[in-house]
Amino acid sequence: MATDSKIILYHSPNTRSASTLTLLEELGVPYELCVLDLKTGEHRQADYMAINPMGKVPAVRHGDTLITEQVAIFLYLADLFPEAGLAPVVGDPLRGAYLRWMIFYAACFEPAIVDRSLKRDPAPRGLSPYGDFDTMLKTLSNQLLQGQYLLGERFSAADILWGTGLTWTTQWRLVPQLPEIMTYVEHFGARPSVVRVKAKDAELATA
Repeated sequence: MATDSKIILYHSPNTRSASTLTLLEELGVPYELCVLDLKTGEHRQADYMAINPMGKVPAVRHGDTLITEQVAIFLYLADLFPEAGLAPVVGDPLRGAYLRWMIFYAACFEPAIVDRSLKRDPAPRGLSPYGDFDTMLKTLSNQLLQGQYLLGERFSAADILWGTGLTWTTQWRLVPQLPEIMTYVEHFGARPSVVRVKAKDAELATA
């Protein structure tokens, strides 16, 4: 896979695409930002809808390859630059756990958060992708009690995804501020990449 093609991140400040921006900072690779103003509806204009018909950020273009959906972008970029060590490679005993927590975020955590934020009950258990909120949360908190990161003592792209998500969901009280979750959020928030992205987003939002 060629890694010398330009990486373009379609981004809007203070949105979920901040996590992808943080990932790129952690990878330490060159990238170009294409900033969209969601307040003026740039993400719903024809030019961007041709990139992502869902009208959402983030999206990433790498050469001729276009990737949408946050977790797919994470999996793609972390595997693209194995030298950064942010994704256990195929054959690594941690690869399965890494994939589990990446997909758990999209398949269980986010649907549960949407239901919780809208104050609605989940679908019947046989139809709900996450079952119930308390079980989802306990599954996550039990994992965070096992070590500093989701993979124990190894930091990975999964921690960037979850660190960003848990930061805003605890701020908005959508996720309880349990000690193990807040310790995890605080460690993540102190990373230089996170500090840089917060500063960059503040500058972009002002501009």
